[in-house]
Amino acid sequence: MANNTADHPPGNSVAEGGHDGDFGISMEELKALMELRSAEAVGRIQECHGDVQAICRQLKTSPIEGLSGNPTDLEKRHAAFGKNFIPPKKPKTFLQLVWEALQDVTLIILEIAAIISLGLSFYHPPGGNAEACGQAAGGVEDEGEAQAGWIEGAAILFSVIIVVLVTAFNDWSKEKQFRGLQSRIEQEQKFTVIRKGQVIQIPVAEIVVGDIAQIKYGDLLPADGILIQGNDLKLDESSLTGESDQVRKSLDKDPMLLSGTHVMEGSGRMVVSAVGLNSQTGIIFTLLGSGEHDDEKKVKKAKTQDGIALEIQPLKSDEATESEEKEEVKQVKKVNVTKKEKSVLQGKLTRLAVQIGKAGLFMSALTVIILILYFVIDTFAVKGLSWTAECTPIYIQYFVKFFIIGVTVLVVAVPEGLPLAVTISLAYSVKKMMKDNNLVRHLDACETMGNATAICSDKTGTLTMNRMTVVQAYVGDKHHKKVPEPDDINPGTLDTLINSISVNSAYTTKILSPEKEGGLPRHVGNKTECALLGLVLDLKRDYQPIRDEIPEEKMYKVYTFNSSRKSMSTVLQNADGGFRMYSKGASEIVLRKCSRILDAQGQPRVFKPKDRDEMVKQVIEPMACDGLRTICVAYRDFPTEAGEPNWDNENDILNELTCIAVVGIEDPVRPEVPAAIAKCQRAGITVRMVTGDNINTARAIATKCGILLPGEDFTCLEGKEFNQQIRNDKGEVEQDRLDKVWPKLRVLARSSPTDKHTLVKGIIDSTVGETRQVVAVTGDGTNDGPALKKADVGFAMGIAGTDVAKEASDIILTDDNFTSIVKAVMWGRNVYDSISKFLQFQLTVNVVAVIVAFTGACITQDSPLKAVQMLWVNLIMDTLASLALATEPPTESLLLRKPYGRDKPLISRTMMKNILGHAVFQLIIIFTLLFAGENFFDIDSGRNAPLHSPPSEHYTIVFNVFVMMQLFNEINARKIHGERNVFEGVYKNPIFCSVVLGTFALQIIIVQFGGKPFSCAPLTVDQWLWCVFVGMGELLWGQLISAIPTHHLKFLKEAGHGITKEEIHKEELTEDTDEIDHAEMELRRGQILWFRGLNRIQTQIKVVNAFRSSIYEVESPHSRSSIHNFMAHPEFVPQSEEEARISTIEEAGEDSERIESLP
Repeated sequence: MANNTADHPPGNSVAEGGHDGDFGISMEELKALMELRSAEAVGRIQECHGDVQAICRQLKTSPIEGLSGNPTDLEKRHAAFGKNFIPPKKPKTFLQLVWEALQDVTLIILEIAAIISLGLSFYHPPGGNAEACGQAAGGVEDEGEAQAGWIEGAAILFSVIIVVLVTAFNDWSKEKQFRGLQSRIEQEQKFTVIRKGQVIQIPVAEIVVGDIAQIKYGDLLPADGILIQGNDLKLDESSLTGESDQVRKSLDKDPMLLSGTHVMEGSGRMVVSAVGLNSQTGIIFTLLGSGEHDDEKKVKKAKTQDGIALEIQPLKSDEATESEEKEEVKQVKKVNVTKKEKSVLQGKLTRLAVQIGKAGLFMSALTVIILILYFVIDTFAVKGLSWTAECTPIYIQYFVKFFIIGVTVLVVAVPEGLPLAVTISLAYSVKKMMKDNNLVRHLDACETMGNATAICSDKTGTLTMNRMTVVQAYVGDKHHKKVPEPDDINPGTLDTLINSISVNSAYTTKILSPEKEGGLPRHVGNKTECALLGLVLDLKRDYQPIRDEIPEEKMYKVYTFNSSRKSMSTVLQNADGGFRMYSKGASEIVLRKCSRILDAQGQPRVFKPKDRDEMVKQVIEPMACDGLRTICVAYRDFPTEAGEPNWDNENDILNELTCIAVVGIEDPVRPEVPAAIAKCQRAGITVRMVTGDNINTARAIATKCGILLPGEDFTCLEGKEFNQQIRNDKGEVEQDRLDKVWPKLRVLARSSPTDKHTLVKGIIDSTVGETRQVVAVTGDGTNDGPALKKADVGFAMGIAGTDVAKEASDIILTDDNFTSIVKAVMWGRNVYDSISKFLQFQLTVNVVAVIVAFTGACITQDSPLKAVQMLWVNLIMDTLASLALATEPPTESLLLRKPYGRDKPLISRTMMKNILGHAVFQLIIIFTLLFAGENFFDIDSGRNAPLHSPPSEHYTIVFNVFVMMQLFNEINARKIHGERNVFEGVYKNPIFCSVVLGTFALQIIIVQFGGKPFSCAPLTVDQWLWCVFVGMGELLWGQLISAIPTHHLKFLKEAGHGITKEEIHKEELTEDTDEIDHAEMELRRGQILWFRGLNRIQTQIKVVNAFRSSIYEVESPHSRSSIHNFMAHPEFVPQSEEEARISTIEEAGEDSERIESLP
């Protein structure tokens, strides 16, 4: 039979819970069956079972009624066939995270230095004459102090432990947050099954073998199954087989449906045959070692064409295999959806981190070299001493001290708080965005959204309410401006119209009674079809009896709606052997295929092209100008005499139609949308509407929304015209042509998914205009997948969106509302600003600390700020400041400035002015105190103290003033655009207030009671007040700096740029090879491999890399608990990002496992 329906033996009742647990078919048999494809599978089913019905009987289920849902029955099924759940990988324990934090190279260097320092402090050479060894730093130390030499080493170790615990705790809480978020996403995934004859939606994890599942266009299959009945069903199995062509499924050719594949067209029902680890997806999981500790084995996944053979072989890092890999990548590239590049912020941060790291390494090496040279020249040349055996330990102790100072400079130079600030800011925003109806699936999407310069939005459901109603109709030669009364229509025409609408729409579409008394009826399923069914009810008729009389099984052939057809048709066989086909679709498309139309008497009369043009002018255009979507309903009879037509020849079948009616469907604009679009325009974001509707409808809605403003020179194009303008004679898209079209384009109507993808790609790749564009796209249909993937940020609709769209997206709008996108922009800009605030604060500290440590070390042979003090400064500056500055709530004022775009630097001129301005102030104060402080406070000088001398008040004051200035500068750092009032809204951020006060309290404790470990001497109240007073000078100085106009300071350089135009062209040339960020390219060069090993920057790149991955990817490939989430993830694509990352880092001779571990 043409429509792939299995014949139902009578008496197929609902499966009861009372049967014993023995099913007529075992899990192994089903597993073996699911491994087969097409004709082979059909053969095996016939040979071993007879038909699909027999399999349903063996599974004790009914193809029509489904399972009973009886708990004991479900339990038995769980026991026999397993649950639809893939167990997640165990989270890392706190100790594992501690161990990982300890792997940090800078910390290891500090630990080694501290241990050497400890060892030497306990080693006293026998009878060594200290004087003979030349006290390079002068002064005499007393016995008791020599005994206390161990304290510095112990204190460094202690601070290392603190840093490690803080890092580990952060990682642990992040992982916990992500798991919570992931389980929330999973609970939201439901699938339609039939139980007790009722169509219900159940969570994916509750599906059992034997369930009858309804599948339709846009579904992502959650389990394996065998087709029972299908209409024009096509699946995309590329995620499993690597075949990019859509596979047609039918009972007689290929009834096997696999989990993780996407339904691209049609609808049907299947009996679930394998779930969880036994499904084809689950088997791959098992191959990948889902439960095991498989992190260490890097597996290379290669796809083969037949079925799902996955070769798994170790990744060789030899040069030899590299070329083979490249070859493979090229072949597979065509199949995959292009993977996202780094987010805008990540790219900028990575480059900035590399620059800072280089500078820090250079300074610390210089410090150590100068200290050692000075000591050697002073001791052996100036004083003329010779190196003797008994002096060796003393000299070594000096060298260790110099080494510790050098490492400390490095520790302070590298802003390791940066990844922490980014993470805290993103995690905080993601949590808060949940309340604003944004479910963020990929962390970095949140900050990218702040840079968005363009939004390409769908019309239906996003800008409009997606509650469609028929408000006008043209039927029986008459245009009714409101829904006609049943008596106004010829009874014959009315019957044909009612039958056509009832039968030729998905049976999953229904209108249910309202939830609340006096509410609106609930629309379930396709909204356009709901409008048509609503028309049936308005005409005082009911569609359900007609559907009961003609169940889906009786349909002879169904041409389901898809984006190229833009229509849907259903064929029924008449009693006399002839056929009748009902069609509906976009009016201009269906009318073109009509050769007759029903007149006022219900008789078909000839409908010529000129009649059609007349109708378009008189009926369709006026409807469209009112913002209505027009749908034409038609039918065609195939007489018995002509025999059965060739149903596969679609062009002949969908022709010679008779038009019954044309209806105008209204979808009102959401009341809050015009204001939201005005906000976007004020914020410098261009909103474009991309829709499948006709151009007049689109233009009317765009004007209502405020996308098109009267008197402005913007264009509206139809898909066809758009393609003519952007393609050359060979039909290829040319960027130059596109660049002429997109800047003025505001509405793209009658567009196909390819047009949407072309437009998005064209805008992203374009280099015209001052800044490069960052594009956000909204989509709900399966066909929006490619555009959502290509966009910098893809928004999927949480309510109306298909699974495929959700899988391709970065953020899910849980309320399908455009205003939520504006909220996302606000949060994104806030993240960007938070990170800039942190950088402004952090780099001021870094510049000052490095210069002080360096000059101090060179002039007085000892850093005024000791290693332990530096680590404390590092802790406040990094961990605590990132907490304080990264949790500022967003304000509406963020929407008053233009977006930053792709190539605007992270550190603007204003910020550079603030950083250098405050650094100058702090350096003047600190050097004044360092070289003249003893006179001012009337205390002993702390310069040139011997090796283990007690802490001096002088150096304690220097340290205290330094910290006070940072505390007050933290308040200055709250504003980065040169605003005067730095206290504005400070009370709204309790975290900021508590961090500043907490740091102050800790500083008092350290100075007063820190003693030897912190190299602090207690200060008097008088001295404390002076320290605070000098610190407050920062606030006044900040006002002074903001008074200097930035535009006069042309000499100030900006830092942390995005990618420049020249690099884009280079990038385009290398697009086929692996995409590696430029900063990482730099890291690959030999000279930096050494620096990389030494520098804390590796952590940043890892964190930054971890952001690239989605929430799911964060926890390594094996932790996804739902099959549903499996196939759409890049790790299962050869040469995925993960692998690209592994190879980069392996070349740097480093453990790549940590990438996966850092959320």
